[in-house]
Amino acid sequence: MTAVPVFLYHSVSTDPPSWIAPFTVGPRVFAEQLETMVDSGLRLVPLRMLVEAQRGGPPLPARSAVLTFDDGFADFHSTVLPLLVRLGLPATLYVTTGALRGRGPADGVFPPESRMLGWRQLVGLDEYGVEVGGHTRTHPQLDTLPARRVWDEVAGCGRELEDFLGRRVTSFAYPHGYSSPAVREQVRAAGWTSATAVRDAFSSAGDDPLRIARLMVRADTDRDRFRQWTLGATAPVAPFPEGPRTKGWRAYRRMRARLNVPYKAVS
Repeated sequence: MTAVPVFLYHSVSTDPPSWIAPFTVGPRVFAEQLETMVDSGLRLVPLRMLVEAQRGGPPLPARSAVLTFDDGFADFHSTVLPLLVRLGLPATLYVTTGALRGRGPADGVFPPESRMLGWRQLVGLDEYGVEVGGHTRTHPQLDTLPARRVWDEVAGCGRELEDFLGRRVTSFAYPHGYSSPAVREQVRAAGWTSATAVRDAFSSAGDDPLRIARLMVRADTDRDRFRQWTLGATAPVAPFPEGPRTKGWRAYRRMRARLNVPYKAVS
């Protein structure tokens, strides 16, 4: 099965807040990684092309890859977008609507020192090949929540984006990468046609379009590992079943949620 790297980024910055620093890539490193993708012969395609292939549509071009960005950090507009435009690369930006600036309070979703996009900065991104997707309203671990709260986060996020942008929004990303069969069913029922997880694995045309595997690029992702990813090496290829560790970790997090013990994670 052909490996399709779906790269997951968060912030691209030289001075990130400490809480997001382990998941932040510097602008120079990010530019080098984009050049590595292009030089390796990868063809960066819109996420929708991967989803169409997964749903039985046209096959992907050989050696395809996808770029995604989670949360909605302000540096996407100031740092990432100019590089994407210069190289002509498409991407999907998943935003947490409750953290966006400009339409009422945006406090409490992420730490106060976080620098997030404003709502108005979402306008016109599609003209540059950037798809705007949803990442819930408040970035919770969806698989630990009761069904009613999951629906509010999943469907509410979509309504907010569609009301503001005036068009349908179809791509979703699970906060922290966490989902479950019940969560994925709510995502489907809310009208999302694709949803990305993490899984630190390659996606493929046979992957589940409601749990698309991604490779998270971290601050400590070195050049050799990244280069191997561009060559389709050093990571498993989805689909593959959840292992006992994943199921056990979900049970542990649900127990903490029931006991109201906070857990911090990022994605």
